[in-house]
Amino acid sequence: MAILNEKSEHQAPMANHDETLNEKKVEASDTSSTTRADPTDAPPRAAHHTHWGENQVVEPPKEDDTLPPVEKAGTYDKIEITEDDCYEELGFGFSETKKWTILSVIFLVQVSMNFNTSLYSNAIDGISEEFNVSLQAARCGAMIFLILYAFGCELWAPWSEELGRKPILQLSLFLVNLWQLPVALAPNFASIMVGRALGGLSSAGGSVTLGMIADMWEPDNQQYAVAFVVFSSVGGSVLGPVIGGFSGQILNWRWSIWIQLIFGGFVQLLHFICVPETRSTIMMDKIAKKRRKETGANIWGPNELVPYKDRFSAKEILVTWGRPFKMFLTEPIVLTLSLLSGFSDALIFMFIQSFSIVYKQYGFNTIEVGLSFIPIVVGYFIAWFSFFPAIKRNIKERTNKPEDEHAQYESRLWWLLWTAPCLPIGLIGFAWTSTGPPIPWIASSIFAAVVGIANYSIYMATIDYMICAYGPYSASATGGNGWARDFLAGVLTIPATPFFTNLSSDPHTALAYASTILFCISFILVIAVYVIYWKGPVLRKRSPFAQQLSEARSEGEALGRRGSNIGRPTNGSRQHSFARSQQDLRIRQNMGSRQNSIAAGKRTPVGSRKNSVVPSGVVSPGARKTPVQSRRNSAAGVATGATV
Repeated sequence: MAILNEKSEHQAPMANHDETLNEKKVEASDTSSTTRADPTDAPPRAAHHTHWGENQVVEPPKEDDTLPPVEKAGTYDKIEITEDDCYEELGFGFSETKKWTILSVIFLVQVSMNFNTSLYSNAIDGISEEFNVSLQAARCGAMIFLILYAFGCELWAPWSEELGRKPILQLSLFLVNLWQLPVALAPNFASIMVGRALGGLSSAGGSVTLGMIADMWEPDNQQYAVAFVVFSSVGGSVLGPVIGGFSGQILNWRWSIWIQLIFGGFVQLLHFICVPETRSTIMMDKIAKKRRKETGANIWGPNELVPYKDRFSAKEILVTWGRPFKMFLTEPIVLTLSLLSGFSDALIFMFIQSFSIVYKQYGFNTIEVGLSFIPIVVGYFIAWFSFFPAIKRNIKERTNKPEDEHAQYESRLWWLLWTAPCLPIGLIGFAWTSTGPPIPWIASSIFAAVVGIANYSIYMATIDYMICAYGPYSASATGGNGWARDFLAGVLTIPATPFFTNLSSDPHTALAYASTILFCISFILVIAVYVIYWKGPVLRKRSPFAQQLSEARSEGEALGRRGSNIGRPTNGSRQHSFARSQQDLRIRQNMGSRQNSIAAGKRTPVGSRKNSVVPSGVVSPGARKTPVQSRRNSAAGVATGATV
């Protein structure tokens, strides 16, 4: 916590520099320091009406308090800036207009990423014909893109937490666009496979875009933003077949790739112009540099306190890359929700692969088969809008039960309890209405929309839950969700078509049997939804990272910052900022990363506070001395009225 120059409301302003000030003597060593209780150690909003004595008592902070300027410390040590010092300058302080403008661009970025996965399918026939390969071989281009897209999500996500969202997304978009060229200009089939593989691996995926939500919205009011971005993710996957139907019938197959490149280039340019950096630690580095330049304050950003060689050592790189995989394998929350979302998406992907077979029974041409995906889009819209009243209900429940963890977490899955059954209902209905004439094609389309409702709902609810549980590390957590969805969908690309054609000698019956099998699997997944809802607290307690983050939030509550700000309305609340700093420290320590990069976790040698303005008579002779791990921790003691 930066050293602050605070004046009590009950003290008259100092007339001039000739007034005598008490200077506190500080005992310092290489590993620890001790000091008397110091009002300058109090959090920026907690230095009012302070009574100094054997026990310090601080009145609850006022929400409309403003932060005083950071004073230049007369010490040789570096003081780390915190979110409390610059909350309004971070993404949380952006206006709603700015937030939604940024999110609208991110919406297009996400559509572009998922558009690349699906539009290729419309080029398969042309690729097969031109390069004299089988249709199954041509489908390998879709398979390899999806599988490596899954790993791309995991590999890019943690670096967005280290280096910032904007540079990572820009680099990802650039590389994805670059690797479109070997495919569009391919002289042979091998070039297509290489381009698709590198394009998939270069895709940052939704984990980074979803992480930006945690950068700009507190967990209490993030749900509308999550719902918006989730719609872009599922919608982009269906947009490809709709547009691809027109390009596939009218244009050469290579135009399916050029369209991806044109759209991707436009989105990258729009992102570069309109989207600023939102990652808090990166913004804090810039803010600290600006304040040092303007005021000479001895404050530094969290990343500035770590030598460059330590940040990017071989060990650190491996730890960073391994973070999302470790969370996926060791966090029951991440593993369970990711597998639920992944298997449901894989089922739906298999189901979508049958559309060409089903609707060609009715004589649909390429364009009409593409338009047959519109009912799924309609289902996504219905599900999206259905979440609005569900979100309002959830906010009300969290307001009434601010201390109830089930209300804060598992209640976010409540609407999924009602919409998840749409998955088996839609699949079994589609199974026995997709057998062709005389059953009208509209019947199977209605059930396709029902499946769309389930797909959106499962993705939305699981993502919202994980962003809430993992906060600043939501990109790594949701990376597991993206990995499961894309990897399973990629693996099933090749067997999908034989699955719908080889289960019976009668092609109509084969379609029905295949979708019925998907129905049986989906029924098990729906049961898992209810188990997760009721056993969520148990899963969280068995999730080491989630439990540590919960403990960090509890420490925030000890400072007068509730885990949920709904129970105590705030004005642009910064109450989660302390919890986030502790979450960051705990995650890094558990991962074996640079533990001392966070000031809260290291003992800072203190030379002198002679420049710290302390009004005369403030320090009680009876005040105890206490080891100070950092100014952030010493502030914690003062803020809670603890004995120091």
